[in-house]
Amino acid sequence: MSTMKYDFTVENLGECKVPSPIELSREHGKFRALYVKNTTFVRNLVNVFADDKGDANDVTNLMEKAGPREYIYFNPAHVTAGICTCGGLCPGLNDVIRAVVRCLWNRYGVRRIRGVRFGYKGFFTEQGYDTVELNPDNVDTIHKIGGSFLGTSRGGGDRVSDIVDSIERLNINVMFIIGGDGTQRGALDIGNEITRRGLKIAVVGIPKTVDNDLEFIDRSFGFETAVQKATSAINSCHMEAHSQINGIGLIKLMGRESGFIATSAAIASHEANFCLIPEVPFDMDGPNGFLAHLEQRLARRHHAVIVVAEGAGQELLTTTNQTDASGNKKLADIGTYLRDQIIEYFANKKIHINLKYIDPSYEVRASVTTANDSIYCERLGNNAVHAAMAGKTKIVIGLVHDKYVHIPITMATLKRNTVDPESSLWRDCLDATQQPVYMVNNINTVTEKLSKAAEEANQKALARLEKVSQMGRVQ
Repeated sequence: MSTMKYDFTVENLGECKVPSPIELSREHGKFRALYVKNTTFVRNLVNVFADDKGDANDVTNLMEKAGPREYIYFNPAHVTAGICTCGGLCPGLNDVIRAVVRCLWNRYGVRRIRGVRFGYKGFFTEQGYDTVELNPDNVDTIHKIGGSFLGTSRGGGDRVSDIVDSIERLNINVMFIIGGDGTQRGALDIGNEITRRGLKIAVVGIPKTVDNDLEFIDRSFGFETAVQKATSAINSCHMEAHSQINGIGLIKLMGRESGFIATSAAIASHEANFCLIPEVPFDMDGPNGFLAHLEQRLARRHHAVIVVAEGAGQELLTTTNQTDASGNKKLADIGTYLRDQIIEYFANKKIHINLKYIDPSYEVRASVTTANDSIYCERLGNNAVHAAMAGKTKIVIGLVHDKYVHIPITMATLKRNTVDPESSLWRDCLDATQQPVYMVNNINTVTEKLSKAAEEANQKALARLEKVSQMGRVQ
């Protein structure tokens, strides 16, 4: 996708004429943080190559920097804010809710903040869920517990007209939507319907995906916590495996299409011997298949630890092609499949093993954040409020090269971020596990499959980009 021309232009509801109630500085040397100007950008592509003819300052490479503006669009006294959380649980949801509420209340003086319960479904009158009035008092300690203070659900984002009707009835001016890829696509549709109706309502997304699979951003909130918890599970599995005769620890982690959690946890633990992710195909049988390499590992070391992402090896399994309420394809269970295949393989060879299988996924999802993740959530929430009060809309807040930026939802949802098998991250994972680069019997078939998958992802992204370009982002 290096030749793809992005458009990071941020949509604004109108000219900002209201002086911000946040007192900052216009210049350096005043021992106070500066206001952020709309002409301050962060480069998307920062690597420099000797043969690179590109213009680093091309607008297609520049992302608008996030932060408080000197003048804002909304008069805080007239603002009613809405917050909702959608999709699966993820560490940090409550931290983000708390940050948004506290910044609105304490920094801007907004006194009407409504929490929409149970995701997009909370907008539908037939569901019967009243909104929750939010203030610094009732969100003060929610970061100390996991889950979502507002509740969450999957699906419902396709009922765009009903959602916007509800936003109008609630007199909401700024809407904060916390969710992943599918949720943010829904947020874009909501923003486009608001534009179609001629309403002045800001829609700002805070990207939530524990899999870390949103394009461009350094990491999604909750990812670091997920890796920390996953690493703990791997270490426990290693102790169990190491204490048994031919002990095998098998841990299934989150990662539908992107193996970042499994890869990072394998590196962090120093105890994983195999890491199986969706981006790297593997064979089960044959002289260079996974089972043969597992047998060789047991012969050498008499124990093994296997980390597998939930989306790995799906081509080996029978799938139903069904989808869940969020539109995600329902995955076959690679964890139980591997468990059964390993047991059968060694039973047929009359080799004694002791296998322990752990799936800590929901324990991880419901965890309280690590300190660093909590900081990240706080800063994401603050920057989301600054963006919304300045009239920015149809954007998500992201961390790019350690800088907070505004990314149009159209760009953030072009394609999923995945582990590149040619990247230094995967190289370091192979170094940590000492597993073979390929666990397949026909390398040509695998390289062709990987190339085809990459090309298909590119074509889908290009098609979406072309659609955005033709329709001016209003779908």
